[in-house]
Amino acid sequence: MFELIKKLSNALGVSGYEEDVKEIVKAELENYVDEIKTDSLGNLICVKNGSERMKIMVAAHVDEIGFVVKHIDDKGFIRLTPIGGHFSQIVLGQRVVIYGKSKIYGVIGCKPPHLMKDEERKKAIEISDMFVDVGASSKEEVLKLGIEVGSPAVLDREVVMLANNRITGKAFDNRVGVAVMIEAVKRTESDATVFAVATVQEEVGLKGARTCAYALDPNLAIALDTCPAADFPGSESAHMDIRIGKGAAITVIDAAGRGLITTPKVLKWLRETAEKYNIPYQLEVAEGGTTDASAISLTKQGIPAGVVSVPARYIHSPVEVVDLRDCDSAANLVAKALETYKDYWY
Repeated sequence: MFELIKKLSNALGVSGYEEDVKEIVKAELENYVDEIKTDSLGNLICVKNGSERMKIMVAAHVDEIGFVVKHIDDKGFIRLTPIGGHFSQIVLGQRVVIYGKSKIYGVIGCKPPHLMKDEERKKAIEISDMFVDVGASSKEEVLKLGIEVGSPAVLDREVVMLANNRITGKAFDNRVGVAVMIEAVKRTESDATVFAVATVQEEVGLKGARTCAYALDPNLAIALDTCPAADFPGSESAHMDIRIGKGAAITVIDAAGRGLITTPKVLKWLRETAEKYNIPYQLEVAEGGTTDASAISLTKQGIPAGVVSVPARYIHSPVEVVDLRDCDSAANLVAKALETYKDYWY
């Protein structure tokens, strides 16, 4: 799955600007599904026809956190508005790609410490106090590059291998989940109707999943995402058991119950499928953050939904880390769950 994740991760896909990623999904699945369509919000829906009695939605959001240009000053410096949840200390000093007429590279800077007062050095720099330098000397030069207010931008990072089957890159939340969805559809022999949906705008309010689930009205749903691992120095205080390399994570509860509380029958379905096929898995109870499954579960009369995640270190940074074996476990679990639904839902 390395090459697939690399292709997905390296693509642009800020919330609301997901077209490049959706084209990759379309190309990967067009020979494995019966129909591909896009709804009015932009969700890409890949339909694998099967039983009319059972329709299962498998959702993976294609958007990533990023930025859009909000201001260009007379000297050619650019101000950005963050899209999604950023940690400002990670953003400063990074290289950025702004999508104008082509990829335009810049650097994110601020007042250098040599020019700061003592009290300024002690404070974290906010994104609102940062700017992008693309090498331009005027606003006119920036505009000639095709950059304007509203142009999307992402931190500039590409996927590389680490030791022990681990990889690092940007936007693994949720390009890894998208890769898992693609692989699960390719691997499954389910006789259900499967809606493999590349959802949009998850990072800014679970928007795509909400509208798409309403239109599709599936019987069941599985959201695919990443979840924070707690296996690095300083994470002990989180009191979480999620580790990378130990298998896919099945959500029990997220956002301390304000998000998804997985229906016991769904939890039983996913756990017993993993155990039946000797697929390693972990159970996740999270206090912060939720997924597309929350929005799907509250659609219309309610849709039983669960989450299968790939544990990741350093989520919402340009150096997220996952273990390829966990990705494979997640894909196998979803593929087999799509086949075993009759044991639980008929």
